[in-house]
Amino acid sequence: MIKILLRRTVETPIGPMIAMASSEGLSLLEFADRPAVASEMEELERRYGYTIEPGRNAVLNQIEAELAAYFAGELTLFETPLVLPGNAFQNEVWAKLREIPYGQTHSYGEMARSIGRPNASRAVGAANGQNRVAIVVPCHRIIGADGSLTGYGGGQRRKRFLIDLEHRIFAGAASRPIFHPISAQGSLF
Repeated sequence: MIKILLRRTVETPIGPMIAMASSEGLSLLEFADRPAVASEMEELERRYGYTIEPGRNAVLNQIEAELAAYFAGELTLFETPLVLPGNAFQNEVWAKLREIPYGQTHSYGEMARSIGRPNASRAVGAANGQNRVAIVVPCHRIIGADGSLTGYGGGQRRKRFLIDLEHRIFAGAASRPIFHPISAQGSLF
């Protein structure tokens, strides 16, 4: 059976993104200028047996609409179905990432403790870095234990922008000022 991922470029306020999906779900959403995109696509083809073709389907239409609503501050929870090829540990970490509430951040240590592996901060960081679905699987919500921005495949400017966007919308919905160490530093975009 041939497994096909359709690919298209989605424009966002912080740069174009490559989105790839089968009819079952989204498998890749990455910033087009991210160096790892080529190896991620190769992994989907070689390791997981996908054929990648340009095109459009209902899943790609849905993620494009949801991204527009997210950046407009109108969407806080993505409903696009996902198909996330990976090992059991990666999928456990990615599932936990999706549980981090909009407008909030966690550290690698908090993530490790939340999956019952308190000494696995580095492994959590590695799985976080192997996430192929930016924003929807919100790896940008992971920060250093000291509150600092840490690595992000899309770049720290984008990470700061995403955290700031979510914090501003979250704080506005709370109807009271909410301090967040990242957004207090100001967005760079």
